[in-house]
Amino acid sequence: MSFVPPIGDFPILAREVHGKRLAYLDSAASAQKPKAVLQAMSDFASTSYANVHRGVHTLAAESTDAYEKARSTVAKFLNAKHTDEIVFTRGGTEALNLVSYAYLAPRIGAGDEIVLTKMEHHSNIVPWHFLRERQGAKLKWVDVREDGSINAAAFGAAITPKTKLVAVTHMSNVLGSVNPIKDIIAIAHAKGVPVAVDGCQGAVHEIVDVQDLDVDFYAITGHKLYGPNAIGALYAKRAHLKSMRPFNGGGEMIAEVSEERITYAEPPARFEAGTPPILEAVGLAAALDYITGLGRAAIKAHEAEIYAYAREAVRQFNWLKVIGEAEGKGAILSFEAEGMHAHDLATILDHEGVAVRAGHHCAQVLMERFNLASTTRASFGLYSTREDVDLLIAGLAKARKILT
Repeated sequence: MSFVPPIGDFPILAREVHGKRLAYLDSAASAQKPKAVLQAMSDFASTSYANVHRGVHTLAAESTDAYEKARSTVAKFLNAKHTDEIVFTRGGTEALNLVSYAYLAPRIGAGDEIVLTKMEHHSNIVPWHFLRERQGAKLKWVDVREDGSINAAAFGAAITPKTKLVAVTHMSNVLGSVNPIKDIIAIAHAKGVPVAVDGCQGAVHEIVDVQDLDVDFYAITGHKLYGPNAIGALYAKRAHLKSMRPFNGGGEMIAEVSEERITYAEPPARFEAGTPPILEAVGLAAALDYITGLGRAAIKAHEAEIYAYAREAVRQFNWLKVIGEAEGKGAILSFEAEGMHAHDLATILDHEGVAVRAGHHCAQVLMERFNLASTTRASFGLYSTREDVDLLIAGLAKARKILT
């Protein structure tokens, strides 16, 4: 039986925009939330909320249990070997900054290298630039092919004895390219170099097994996984976490504090200073359970079908150029429209009820690589339908008449 997009599970998809049915094609920026997530957060806030790890009363115990169960849910979703290899963060950006500050900064000096690709999101570029600015590290860039793919073997050539980390996205937020990260990790590990993966798109569209990948660090964010914003997680191998210095200081991340000294808690508490995002953790767990319940393989197949339908549909427009055609790519359709600015095009589409993203998508290095100022991006999710694509196509045709 084919996958049926559960439109009714997402209340926001019932609304109209400018008097038109909403076709939400901006899931790569932030996905909508199903009732299961909204209800889980509402129920928890209404019946069980209190601060965690700090009280013996009933609500505190219930909150702590829910928070730690959420950590276990994330660990299961990524197939981490140990639950304590999951650190809750404010999102994928903070997770990658945590790797930069807590792991890499003490290990890198002037002339040492970080290898990354030209398709990275700024979240997987800027933290490494901090180390370039502040500690004299050198960034080495693996190029992107014309079709939007990368060559895993290029990492072998880029890595030298001075390389301290490889940073690579699992799936490009612009191109949709799904990178061969298992091969990249094997190449890096053969040379003794750890790998940090930006999984903010990859964990949404791919089935991730961090043990099989043997990845050192893997970052995810909740709001792209149909969960709440302001929460994400960093998976890190236990040995790495135990060797890392704290990122933030305050309550909960300590063992003992005195006038003369301080000792730190064991991971992951060491990296979760202050009151954590308790309500958001409950929502994230509900989102991951929801995705798992629908079937991750079925979702992936559905998204591939919708993308293929959209890609074929835009072939009728000889004035539209798709950016990113790598084999096996995910459900992201970025394009440049001749004679039309991406923001103008997106504005007209919005008036047709079609929500897309326009701009450089926090990937300016990639835009420069392809000599682009911006693109328009339609990104698909588990709730996307052929009807959404049809509305996109009709909107593009209308925009062409208006703008040229």
